[in-house]
Amino acid sequence: MSGSGGAGRGGRGAALLEALRAQGSRPGSKPEEPPTSAAGSAAPSPGPSGGRGRASLVALLASQKTETPQSPVKEEPSVPRPTGRGRASLLASLAKAPQPEPELFKKDARAETPEAGTSRTSESWSSRTSVTSVTRSFSQASLEERPPIKMHGSDGKQIDATANYIPLIVEPGKGVFEYEVRFNPDLDAKKLRFQLLNRHMDDLGGCKTFDGVTLYLPIKLQQQTTVFECEHPVDKTNVTMTIQFRRQKRLGECIHLYNVLFRRIMNVLELAHIGRQHFNPHAAHKIPQHKLEIWPGYVTAVDEYEGGIQLCCDSSHRVLRQQTVLQCIEDISTRQPQAYKEEVQKLLIGASVLTRYNNKTYRVDDIMWDQNPSHTFTSSSGEQLSFMDYYKKQYDLRITDPGQPLLLSRVKTKMPRGKSTEERMICLVPELCYMTGLTDAMRSDFRVMKDIAVYTRITPNQRMGALKKFIANIHNSPKAMQLLADWGLKLAPSPTQIKARQLMPEDIMFGNNVQCKGSPQADWGGMATRNYVLTGVDLINWIVVHVQKDTRYASDFAMMMKKISSQMGIQIAEPKMRILRDDRTESYLRCLRENINPQLQVAVIICPTARDDRYSAVKKLCCTESPVASQVINSRTLSKPDKLRSVVQKIALQINCKLGGTLWAVKIPLDNCMVCGIDTYHTATGRGKSVGAFVASMNKLFTRWYSQVCFQGPQEELISGMKSCFTTALRQYYEVNHRFPERIVIYRDGVGDGQLMTALKHEVPQFESVFHLIKPDYKPSLTIVICQKRINTRIFTYAHEQGDELVNPGPGTVVDHSVTRRDWYDFFLVSQHVRQGTVSPTHYIVIYDTSKMKTDHVQRLTYKLCHLYYNWPGTVRVPAPCQYAHKLAYLVGQNIGRDPSVHLRDRLFFL
Repeated sequence: MSGSGGAGRGGRGAALLEALRAQGSRPGSKPEEPPTSAAGSAAPSPGPSGGRGRASLVALLASQKTETPQSPVKEEPSVPRPTGRGRASLLASLAKAPQPEPELFKKDARAETPEAGTSRTSESWSSRTSVTSVTRSFSQASLEERPPIKMHGSDGKQIDATANYIPLIVEPGKGVFEYEVRFNPDLDAKKLRFQLLNRHMDDLGGCKTFDGVTLYLPIKLQQQTTVFECEHPVDKTNVTMTIQFRRQKRLGECIHLYNVLFRRIMNVLELAHIGRQHFNPHAAHKIPQHKLEIWPGYVTAVDEYEGGIQLCCDSSHRVLRQQTVLQCIEDISTRQPQAYKEEVQKLLIGASVLTRYNNKTYRVDDIMWDQNPSHTFTSSSGEQLSFMDYYKKQYDLRITDPGQPLLLSRVKTKMPRGKSTEERMICLVPELCYMTGLTDAMRSDFRVMKDIAVYTRITPNQRMGALKKFIANIHNSPKAMQLLADWGLKLAPSPTQIKARQLMPEDIMFGNNVQCKGSPQADWGGMATRNYVLTGVDLINWIVVHVQKDTRYASDFAMMMKKISSQMGIQIAEPKMRILRDDRTESYLRCLRENINPQLQVAVIICPTARDDRYSAVKKLCCTESPVASQVINSRTLSKPDKLRSVVQKIALQINCKLGGTLWAVKIPLDNCMVCGIDTYHTATGRGKSVGAFVASMNKLFTRWYSQVCFQGPQEELISGMKSCFTTALRQYYEVNHRFPERIVIYRDGVGDGQLMTALKHEVPQFESVFHLIKPDYKPSLTIVICQKRINTRIFTYAHEQGDELVNPGPGTVVDHSVTRRDWYDFFLVSQHVRQGTVSPTHYIVIYDTSKMKTDHVQRLTYKLCHLYYNWPGTVRVPAPCQYAHKLAYLVGQNIGRDPSVHLRDRLFFL
């Protein structure tokens, strides 16, 4: 209803207008003069009933000066159009603006010092952000420089460390200055605008970034308004170009500009741009025995951190095959001449190929069997060319096989002026395309992976050496240094130095009140098999299903299970053996249906070979149709007598967990606290439903877990299903403990940087709305932590006893300053011990916290939870609830495809 916003009709726009007037005329404020346009004429002041509320609002906001009085020309503020209920909330916030700032929005001085132990709640962050973002959108002033959020802990031993971050130094007096360029008469063609601007680049400093309207310069011009008289390149008429100064951009707003600048530096250093990374084809490592080669490279990203603007640079590698697509097609046609087309399609469709003549990667979407390089197409100039002539003319490449089929790749390109994307069809010649990545056969080949790891699994010293070489290459390149100097930037000569903290090792508790001292490597593999489990479940009624040829392996397995039972503190009876005539999937399923009954505890299935279809069928039956704990074993793992004992011990521990037992624990000081983990599984093709897994603790020691899953379509939000899972988990907690938790900590995996604000604004309110559904007066504290594993941050510590060599930091190493985010409460934690290569820390971002836990307590709790994953006798990279949620989501998404039975939700059946 368009009339509802008019000021003269008493709509919400009128009310907002009156509130703004009241704000502008409050006691103590100076009367504002009407703004002057570029021509100097006074703009009419809005009357009480003059025009529509939105237009009057714009005029009134323009009248509220935000620039200094010396500014000769005032710009018209860009006012976002308030719509819907947003106007009512905006009205309320503006009406409160003259009042003193509420306590909730005041800055917590304790959180600004490293010694502070009390953390600022994320509720205050979100509230401050929501109010200031609205008011600033109506403000003319540039973004103010707010101090970074500093949430520092103090527990642990201080150690000297460094990271793969390089500070960017901005020269005094330089920065990024924003200008608006206008042409009179207006020029629609962006090309003409560029031509006219480039004629005067000497007067503008010689360096710029221009998009047709907005101009960015590294220097500030002497005049606020600079006018050039130009000649139209086509009709030779006079054109007036006016360059109006807007503001100096804050460094944090120039991140995109700096990233574009470093992409240009990568081109100067002659690095090939593949995907989002850059590689050096001149330093390729060839592995001829496997027809592979590895390109070393870098992945870079400039961002604003607590320590300022820094460049994160990490070593990267790209595995390429020396085999062309045509050679792969010929090999398949030789091996399977009858059905080679089907095999070629399975291999190529969906795969990525590299064209070395331009170092670009393409995804193969189809194979054009009826087209070949001798066919013609119409070029952009309208000329009819064959593919053979095109590649000879453009790249001086001669195609030897004119009869090979063409590959089709659909590439989406963005249209100018913000329009929708356009899909282009690109035809590729197999002879000129090289396969990328590794096949499943290569990944399962130990020799191939070992030879690749020689070049890709580099040590901390090698990684830091590559980083220092990258810095030296930039400093030794006059062109690269000039690109930085043009924008007033300098690259620090060495990476940033930081102080890290290493938390004390955690003691591990086993059955019979045995407590083992934590090791510096955070590994208790030997102790887990020599001590009683914390809670054992006797295995009395169980079956072993196997084929005839695996009878010896099945007998040895059953005998070893009984032999180690006393050592684990549980009783294991003789199983019932079920021998199959063949290894068909139907035979396994028929046998399981005949033997599964309410008294059966676990079904052990020994398979002669690893087959995904058989595994999925067995898991689907045992998890949904006839719910029972199941253990699938490949007979090859039982074939080595010298390793049989250790293998069976691990299987026995897994089975105990699937029956509801617990293996070990650590000291948890929190009482009546529930810890949750969330993760999501997406199909490889991106089609079909995704699976969200929710896991919640049910006891004080975080050793008993309750799990659920929810499904979402491609266009559905995950939070709707997570809300239902959260509600069920709270009620289950009450059934077990006869009270609701007073403190809830949620670890959320699978959220990228671009989704942090979405999670804060949309997911957090949904979780909090559950509390009212449980009880009207139920208000527990809530802490939500985002876990990010796929990061490029690397942390190295100095081994002073080894001549200051760089080594991997030990488990429990925490970094919560300098390289952490500027506007988030976050920290890095190295929780696992790595014996080869370089360890990757996990990034934790606390987006919401009403518990007021100390920063040390959040970090310590996170590290403790990394000890409680029962599939590995040591610490893992993420907290146990996140890892359990990952295992559950993968099992359901990859193998089961439906909701598991409710009878299995209180057990770790997915291990």
